[in-house]
Amino acid sequence: MIETLLVLIMLPLGVTLWRMIVARTLVDRVVALDMLTGVGVAIAALVAAMTGRREFLDVGFGLGLIGFVGTCAFAVFIMRKGKKEQ
Repeated sequence: MIETLLVLIMLPLGVTLWRMIVARTLVDRVVALDMLTGVGVAIAALVAAMTGRREFLDVGFGLGLIGFVGTCAFAVFIMRKGKKEQ
């Protein structure tokens, strides 16, 4: 069952990577990067359930935290860039 879920997670992973490469604006790339970290958290949780090792949950929490901070940093960068252009 968990192996099937891991295979199904690869579809949004592929679509997100494609969106990150094809995106025309920085905002689209930031959204794709945020989605990519969400998929990474899901993969870490599934691997933790599959192996029974709780360390993978810590990896997922850390990845989620880094993704959140990174998204906030990019948002501040984009806001400052927008103010300079006006």
